[in-house]
Amino acid sequence: MSNFAIVRAFTIHVFTASGAALALLALILATGGQWAAMFFCLGLALVVDGLDGPMARAFKVAELLPRWSGEGLDFVVDFVTYVFVPAYAVTASGLLPEPLAIPAGMAVVITGALYFADRAMKTNDNYFRGFPAVWNLAAFYLYVLEPPPWAAAAMVAALCVLTFVPMRFVHPLRVKHLRVLNIGLMALWGVLALVAIFLNLEPGPYVTLPLACIGGYFLIAGFLRRPA
Repeated sequence: MSNFAIVRAFTIHVFTASGAALALLALILATGGQWAAMFFCLGLALVVDGLDGPMARAFKVAELLPRWSGEGLDFVVDFVTYVFVPAYAVTASGLLPEPLAIPAGMAVVITGALYFADRAMKTNDNYFRGFPAVWNLAAFYLYVLEPPPWAAAAMVAALCVLTFVPMRFVHPLRVKHLRVLNIGLMALWGVLALVAIFLNLEPGPYVTLPLACIGGYFLIAGFLRRPA
């Protein structure tokens, strides 16, 4: 094996780890109340998470660098970007009833940690089993839609419970059934989310309504799963 291949493989691990740096930056921005910028950083981390896996497989990182666990690194980064920073955003948002804000954030990190430890989190056909702890997306919807406090608290509670319910949630890239539709909707969602961020999370109904519809579709898409 060449030194170049080893350096390239390690660079991909560094690229994955950069998601943790983005999480730190997002948290710093969040503590300053810069919510739109926080979600922009979490969005960049989402892009990193979508690219690092295919890159690692293409360049055979696991074979070249067996000392470092790409899966373990990915779990660490995913937890801080998908769960920990969004839990702070949920807690500090002011969108939940004040007595429930801290308990809600604690419930998010506890259920999220348990989900990432679940060896059966995915089915054989690449669906997630239970709500896949994408609290970055759930928090984004809270900020954009601004539901009444009781509804926001109910949403957080429902998603915490769904973490342990064996219903299927679609992985837009890996599930073969309706993959073209899923990828197309995910791309449209990305554009709309970027617009919402640039408009300081106050984009108006022409953006929020399509975002809500796409979010609703992905919540129920697992029910469209073909029988095994």
